Amino acid sequence: MTISTNMNSQNITTEKLSVLSSFARLYPWLVIFLCALFAFYKYVLQVSPSVMTTDLMHQFQVNGAGLGNLAATYFYAYLIAQLFAGPLLDRYSPKYLITSAIAICGLAAFAFASTQTLTTAAFARAFMGIGTAFATVSYMKMSVLWFRPNQVAFVDGFLGTAAMVGAMCGQIPLAFLVTHTSWRTSLIYCGVFGVVLAVSFLLLVRDKNTNGNGSIAPTQHTAIRFSDILYILKNKKNWLLTIYSGLAFTPIAVLGGLWGNPFFETAHHLSATQAASFTTCIFLGFAVGGPLFGYFGGDIKQRIKLSMVGTGLALITLILIIYAIHLPLWIFAILLFLFGMGMGSYMSCFSLAKELNQIGFAGTIVALINTGDALFGSITEPLIGKILDIFWQGKIINGVHVFSTANYQMALLLLPAYLLLALICLILLGKMK
Repeated sequence: MTISTNMNSQNITTEKLSVLSSFARLYPWLVIFLCALFAFYKYVLQVSPSVMTTDLMHQFQVNGAGLGNLAATYFYAYLIAQLFAGPLLDRYSPKYLITSAIAICGLAAFAFASTQTLTTAAFARAFMGIGTAFATVSYMKMSVLWFRPNQVAFVDGFLGTAAMVGAMCGQIPLAFLVTHTSWRTSLIYCGVFGVVLAVSFLLLVRDKNTNGNGSIAPTQHTAIRFSDILYILKNKKNWLLTIYSGLAFTPIAVLGGLWGNPFFETAHHLSATQAASFTTCIFLGFAVGGPLFGYFGGDIKQRIKLSMVGTGLALITLILIIYAIHLPLWIFAILLFLFGMGMGSYMSCFSLAKELNQIGFAGTIVALINTGDALFGSITEPLIGKILDIFWQGKIINGVHVFSTANYQMALLLLPAYLLLALICLILLGKMK
């Protein structure tokens, strides 16, 4: 009887160990999945103004430049927060920092949905930028902490997919909500999602290798010294990657985040929902292009060449998207997809940056690269709005400024110029030793 009891106990213990072992193997994927949901959420919030431009201009009585500035407060705050997000994640507990960042996003969405004043809306949009500044850096940091070095590149490849799925959900589904409920109600739903995600992250995620008291183990974090930051900033390749990142990603951020939908509605006589469905083609192409270019990438030189191919494809298709407006809509959709797919090569700048710098500073270097996106985005969205106002013919419908196709084509000329400069950055980077 005693022998039988011991054998049963051993079997139970073996089963428990097997379950714990399986959970240990799957747990990193749970962590990275929640980080991916944060990246998803970031892009829903970032592109949300694109499906409510008319509503926002009417509610806050602003012109093109005013709307551009309102949307760009997200990037102003994002840019500043990026300077701190990387070093903070490299130094302190990712669990509580990321939880707080997600919660800030959710509460900011509630504030934006309930405000009646432009000032409060701008502050709410800015806090969205502060919170989402941690999204990309958090994903990259957690992939380094929870996965083996030979798995990191593969895991990082899913970031672009998660982000673009979020951007797609910020188009058709959100446009549907705005059309059938209101822009305020749709943002309330966004706020609820953020709060639920923050609570889930707090309850399910733990920091890597904790001490008995639950605090983060000292060996898991590198103290960032001022000399380390100076070393990163003095690396010319880091700056070329930062500038390339900003120049390459801004056309997607501008078309998908604010000015693409109204341009498509005007140029192709589409409804808001139809325009959102075409904009989704950009993000779908990006979601395919990111892993595709990553799969074929080899050494650093090879990935730079592939990025040049992708950026060149994006440049050609973007010119056709903006100026060849009489093409059939099915060709237009293909061009949008190819544009997004070409820009999927942009994701390689993160893996390049991590290879060119010490892995212990992954959060800091990814944050530096992300400042390029925020800097160019914060300048470009209001600048395009200003150009639209300059060439505006004075047409107003229901108190909202209405711009012509020619107005949009003049203002959006900035975007192909950005991609041309991005190609030059890649050429310079390829020539550096």
